Amino acid sequence: MTRGKSAAPASEPRSAITRLLNTVEFLGNLLPHPVTLFALLALLIVLLSGVLAAYGVSVPDPRPEGASGRAEDGIIRVISLLDAEGLRRIVMGLVTNFTSFVPLGTVLVAMLGVGIAERSGLLTAAIKALVLGAPKNLVTVVIVFAAVLSNTASEMGYVVVIPLAAAIFHALGRHPLAGLAAAFAGVSGGYSANLLIGTVDPLLAGITQEAARLIDPTYEVHAAVNWYFMIASTFVVTFLGWFVTTYIVEPKLGAFDPKQLDPDAEPVNMDPLAARERRALLWSGLAALLVAGVIAALTVPANGALRLPGVDDTLGSLRPFLTGIVVLVAVFFAVAGIVYGALTGTIRNDRDVIDAMAKSMATLSLYIVLVFFAAQFVAFFNWTQLGQVMAVLGSNLLQSIGLTGPLVFLAFIALCGLINLSLGSASAQWAVTAPIFVPMLMLIGYSPEVIQSAYRIGDSVTNLITPMMSYFGLIMAFAARYQRNLGVGTLIAMMLPYSIVFFIGWTAVFFLWVFGLGLPVGPGAPTYYTPG
Repeated sequence: MTRGKSAAPASEPRSAITRLLNTVEFLGNLLPHPVTLFALLALLIVLLSGVLAAYGVSVPDPRPEGASGRAEDGIIRVISLLDAEGLRRIVMGLVTNFTSFVPLGTVLVAMLGVGIAERSGLLTAAIKALVLGAPKNLVTVVIVFAAVLSNTASEMGYVVVIPLAAAIFHALGRHPLAGLAAAFAGVSGGYSANLLIGTVDPLLAGITQEAARLIDPTYEVHAAVNWYFMIASTFVVTFLGWFVTTYIVEPKLGAFDPKQLDPDAEPVNMDPLAARERRALLWSGLAALLVAGVIAALTVPANGALRLPGVDDTLGSLRPFLTGIVVLVAVFFAVAGIVYGALTGTIRNDRDVIDAMAKSMATLSLYIVLVFFAAQFVAFFNWTQLGQVMAVLGSNLLQSIGLTGPLVFLAFIALCGLINLSLGSASAQWAVTAPIFVPMLMLIGYSPEVIQSAYRIGDSVTNLITPMMSYFGLIMAFAARYQRNLGVGTLIAMMLPYSIVFFIGWTAVFFLWVFGLGLPVGPGAPTYYTPG
C-alpha cells in the first residue's frame, strides 16, 4: 500500500509531461517535409500576392527620400505574380533564383574543406584526444566544450561526441545518460556557439542578407558577423551545460542500473589514439597553424593582400578577408585534413581527396533540393514586396504598443524558440522568418547582424526538447543503449533543464553584451541600423 501510494505522485507528473510532449510531437508531425513546406509557401505567396494586389494593399515607404530602394512615389504596393507578367517572371527566374541564392555557394565551398577534414578522420581524432585526455574532474566541462566545437562539422557531433560521452561516463562509473545529456546540450543546445566559423554561419548570413535587402538593397552580411558573440557564447554554454549536468541532471538520474544496459548494443570505440594518429594530429595542427599564419600575414599588415588599399577604416579595409572567409575556412580544414590523412593512410592520393569532397557534397543533396524551393520562396517574397509591407505593418504595431526598446529581443528569442519546436531546421526556420523579422526590426532601428545573433539563441535552446530536430531519433537510439524502452517524454524531460537554463542564461548574456556593454556581435557588425 505504502509503496503504491508513494509511486503515484512520481508517475502522475511524468504522464502529464509525456502527454504534453506527445501533443507537441503530434502537432509537429502535422507539418509537411521542409521541402514541401517551402514549395507550398512559394505557391501561397503567388496566390496571396494576386489577392492583395487586387485590393490595392500598400503602406507608406518609411525609408528617407533618396535612400537606395525607396519607392518613387513613397508608397510600397503589393505586386501580383498571379497575372501574365508575374507568370513570365516566375518562369524566367526559377533557375537564376536558385543559382544566385547566396547560402548555396557559400555552404558548398565551406563543406569542400570541412569534408576533407571529416573524411580523413581528423575531426574525430581531435575530439577523442580532447575528451579522453581530460582529467576526471574536468570531464563534464571538456565534453560540453568539445561538443560545442564539433558544430564546425555539424553531424560529427551527433554521430561521434554524444555516444562517446555516454561511454566515457559509463567507464567512469557515472550515469551514461548524464554524459549523453551533457554532449547533446553542447552539440545541439549550443548549436550557435563556437570558436571557429562553421558551415552554418555562411548559410544564415546569406539568408539574413537576402532579408535585409528587402529594406536596403545594398546591405551586405558576411559569414563572421556573429563571431565575437559566438566565441563568448562557447564559454557561456560550456559553463551552463556543466552546471545543469552536475547539479540537476546527474543527481536526478541517480546511480546507473547495469541491468538497463542493452547487451546487443555495439560498444563505442574508446581506445586511445594510436601513436600514428597522435603524430598525424600533431602535424596537422602545425599545418593548420601555418595556414593561420599565412592568412594573418595577408590580413594584419596595413598593406596586406587581403585588405583594401587606401581605406583608413580598419574594418572597411578588411572587407576582402571578411567576404572571403568561407574560402579561407575551407582551405584551413582542407590542408589540415590532407596532412592528417596522408600520415594515417586515409588519404593516399588526389583521388582520395576528391572522393572526400564528393562524399561531403553527397551529404548535402537534400539541402540542395531544399535550397531550390527556399530560393523561390525568398525571391517571390521579394518580388511581391510582401516582406516590406509586413515589415512596415509589424514595425508600426511594435511602435504603437511601445515595444521598440531592447526588450523586443526577449519576445523575439522566445518566439524563435517556440517556432523551433515544430520547424527544427535552423536554415528552414530562418528562411521563413528572416524575410519578416529582419526588415521589421531594422525599421525600428536594429541591425541585421544583431537580429541574426538573437535568432540563433532562440533556434538553439529548444533543439534539445523537440522531436522535430532531425537527429532526435538518433539520440533516442543512443540513449536506449543504457535505458531500455526509453520514451520520448523521458528524454525531453531530461533535456528540459538545459533548455530553460540556456534560454535564461544565454539571453541574459546577449542583453549584457549588446545593450549593457555595447559590444559588437562580430567584426564590422553594428548594433543599430541607420537607413542610408
